[in-house]
Amino acid sequence: MRHGQLDSALRELDVEIAAYQSKDPEWAARFRVVKARLLMNRGSYSESLQLVSAPLPSALQRTDAEVEREMVQGLDYSYLQQLDPADRSIAQAEALGASIQSSLLGSVAQSRGMLEEDRQNYDKASAAFRRAALFGREHNQPRTEMDGLGNLGLVAMWQEHYDEAIDRFQEALTRSRALAATDAESRSLGNLGWSHWVIGDFDAALHDLTLAQGKAAEAGLIEDQTYWLVARADVEAMQYRFIEADGTARKALALAEKHDDQRTLASCLEVLARVALAMDHLDDADQFNRSAAGIARSNGDQTSLTDSELIAGRIAEAKRDYATALASFRKVVADPKTETRLKWEAHTRLAEVYALQQQPGKAEQEFGLAVGMVQNARDSIQSTELRLSFLSSAIEFYDAYVNFLIGQHRSLDALKIADRSRSESVEQSLSSTGKSASAAGRFTNPEDTARGRNAALLFYWLGRQRSWLWVVTPTKISLLPLPPAGELQTLVDSYRKTFIDDPRNPLEAGNADGQKLYATLIQPAEKLIAKNSRVVILPDGSLNSLNFETLIVPDQDSGFVSSNPEPRPQAHYWIEDATVLTANSLSLLAHGSIAAPPKVGNMLMVGEALAANPDFPPLPEAGKEVGLLEKYFDESQRLELLGKNATSTAFLASQPEKFSYLHFATHGTASQLRPLESAVILSPDKDSYKLYARDVVQHPLTAYLVTISACDGAGTKTYAGEGLVGLSWAFLRAGAHNVIAGLWEVSNASTPQLMDELYKGIHEGEDPATALRKAKLTLVHSTGNYRKPFYWAPFLIYAGS
Repeated sequence: MRHGQLDSALRELDVEIAAYQSKDPEWAARFRVVKARLLMNRGSYSESLQLVSAPLPSALQRTDAEVEREMVQGLDYSYLQQLDPADRSIAQAEALGASIQSSLLGSVAQSRGMLEEDRQNYDKASAAFRRAALFGREHNQPRTEMDGLGNLGLVAMWQEHYDEAIDRFQEALTRSRALAATDAESRSLGNLGWSHWVIGDFDAALHDLTLAQGKAAEAGLIEDQTYWLVARADVEAMQYRFIEADGTARKALALAEKHDDQRTLASCLEVLARVALAMDHLDDADQFNRSAAGIARSNGDQTSLTDSELIAGRIAEAKRDYATALASFRKVVADPKTETRLKWEAHTRLAEVYALQQQPGKAEQEFGLAVGMVQNARDSIQSTELRLSFLSSAIEFYDAYVNFLIGQHRSLDALKIADRSRSESVEQSLSSTGKSASAAGRFTNPEDTARGRNAALLFYWLGRQRSWLWVVTPTKISLLPLPPAGELQTLVDSYRKTFIDDPRNPLEAGNADGQKLYATLIQPAEKLIAKNSRVVILPDGSLNSLNFETLIVPDQDSGFVSSNPEPRPQAHYWIEDATVLTANSLSLLAHGSIAAPPKVGNMLMVGEALAANPDFPPLPEAGKEVGLLEKYFDESQRLELLGKNATSTAFLASQPEKFSYLHFATHGTASQLRPLESAVILSPDKDSYKLYARDVVQHPLTAYLVTISACDGAGTKTYAGEGLVGLSWAFLRAGAHNVIAGLWEVSNASTPQLMDELYKGIHEGEDPATALRKAKLTLVHSTGNYRKPFYWAPFLIYAGS
């Protein structure tokens, strides 16, 4: 049972109970208590309660068996939401355990903590779990200590201390694996997944919850398996994958209806209600929600009741019963026990109803309260990585605010709010305290920014129902509608796939996705962008992984209608028409310095790394690339960390802040689950061969240009407000003025040629964006394979430190 092998344990218990029932009732009673504990662990609370309801033989009444019986009885009552009987049984277990110095005092403390957690008495719960962990440590009970630490994570999570919660769960996960405790491993993974879901890291949440579900099934923990299925369905719904979410939730419902845990059943019904609401199945949503509310009401589960109240308000809003909707949302806001995440949602829903009732003043007030609460919650998170993902769970409320302001014909105010979601996120990531500066208060005239950058600015905002493009030029701001985020993501994913899987050149093959993306994302703004001018793309969502230079400008006979009256040449990539840079936020772009090229530049080159392991063999062309770049910097102007000297320790010790150019000719990795674990792969150095993004962020730089001539240098994970997070993000946050990095695997064969042309242009006085475009065009205009986007398009230039 301690190893989570509950099915095997149950079979053995039944054999022993049958064997001892007649010949030794005392041993049979001991086995019954253990079986009751097992049944309680797997969620069969009523059956467990029945086993421990009968008193033990007199010989066992002041023993550990009696302590365990009272404790299990208390936990059964607690899980069945009968909290007063639970309190009495646990109190009896505490008193008896203390009087006989029971070996189960750590477990009893756990049960007390779980009851107080149910009552939302988090200080008492935390004290109890600390007692449990201490008892386990002092009495060589590693499982008890591990459970106490894991449960401390639960308390931290409910108190919205997400950094601490995740740290606790990670520690519990490590210990559970060391003890081969499958049941504890499942719960640690599930709790990690739940925490990642709350802070908006949906990819990590799905990863952890799927593993937790599998481990729960392996251990025979049907109730836990059901709970993690419900949580997974919730995450899928947050990602707008409603058909998948409905299927997952219905699997959970089939399991939940066979067991006693009414809270899990209520949670499952709530998810089904939200999914039905999103799919506009209002009657189904209402039925699911009423069932969930009934269970929550009978159990006194305030959190579930609040969830159901929110859903009821949304159903009423969808039915245009605004009075009922307002009453529901106000009730949620007024309750002091409402979780912060639910309270900011209620404020947003109130705002939407007020907007529908043509009360814009009240609507804007509620939107302001919601955004303020989101900001305060994010400020409380100390971990950079967790702050990065936090906005993903709240971005829909910014989206609602943006759409409201546009509906009020206040497009500039809408742009200000959209930019605020990005600039505050970035500034927090820069801050050592986690507090954001007043980026919104520093929002300046966007036309001035365009004028200062001598560029047109294309600011994209992708929403579930509608998306927008602000085109900012030195003289005006224009707002253009775009398709929903899901439609654009499908196009982007399909077009990117052609670079890898299709041997043909997309331009020559007349790729329809490339043409449609151009017609959707650029063509409406075409008349506002001068030929061969500079364009700064401020992407959102899936557009972060798209190189706009690869979009196909159709010829006049293509069937696409152009808004530009001037004659146009035959179909071509957009790189022929514009010098393209990528940035994150208008506010930071406006206040970031526009560095002039250094008069006498110096370079730190890192490359020709030794093989760290079979996954990262030496790059055959890295030496060639280094040799080509040497001719642009005198020996006195460069420092080379090559071969065995190309280590992370050597790089950090080389005073990289003193160099105007940093160049990495190495392998690179991008981490989907932990983006700050993205790394440059260097030579082995003691126990490490990686220069992590999280290390780069901590070392201030002044470099004019950082070039990461590596795979996935830009990262592969997109966070709301942050864009792609990876190595490019890290170097920009550290202070680099420009960063060139790859969106996908780069070619060892073509990259040295591209880099040679890049630094040739820089050596001749061109800025990095111009030099990079010209370097790419040498490949575009070539006659071999290198003309395909796969070879020249992975590299983007990021600006706006």
